[in-house]
Amino acid sequence: MGVVGVVVAVALGLVAWFTPLLSVREIDVAGATSIPEEQIRLVLAVQHGQPLLRVDTESAAQRVAEIPKVASVRVQRVYPSSIRVTVTDRVPVVFIDTPGGTHLLDADAVDYEIAPPPPGVPRLVTEKPGWGDPSTEAALDVLESMPPQLRGQVGQIAATSISDISVTLLDGRAVVWGGAENSARKGAVALPLLTQSGQTYDVSSPDLPTVR
Repeated sequence: MGVVGVVVAVALGLVAWFTPLLSVREIDVAGATSIPEEQIRLVLAVQHGQPLLRVDTESAAQRVAEIPKVASVRVQRVYPSSIRVTVTDRVPVVFIDTPGGTHLLDADAVDYEIAPPPPGVPRLVTEKPGWGDPSTEAALDVLESMPPQLRGQVGQIAATSISDISVTLLDGRAVVWGGAENSARKGAVALPLLTQSGQTYDVSSPDLPTVR
């Protein structure tokens, strides 16, 4: 690049950095379904009229990520005049009852909100429910591996340990699951087993299931 080219490039850079020519005129928020858009815009703290090049997208994303309901977020400059914020909400997969209220946990066992559980979200019962607890993680693995037809019937999942997991269905019947290993096989066995009369269905040994 010649001297003239360098001068032009520097001039264009200064224009973009200091003038409103390439400045924020629009902030687009996408993906958020349970988080108010105004809350995201407030926490984002990007001002209209601010030159795009002077927007610290990494810091802005970190601020939005501190909203408890946010699972992930990306902040991008979109030239000539927009900031795009793409948010993924946390989705509750279980709830736990505590003296302080009903807490919602996502698939990563993150306790992110005190709120009534949505329909279809089962209760989790463990000694120390939450992120980093092996029993909690094992229970969530079991739920994740279940076929949708079975998971939709689950009212409660209890894990006294990683190898002692049981499920209570909405109709009161119990499924003894055992550990999280071979869960896909256990789920496949449980579905036809539940068509038989009984109250307790044991699939902890999926090759030798029992009904009582």
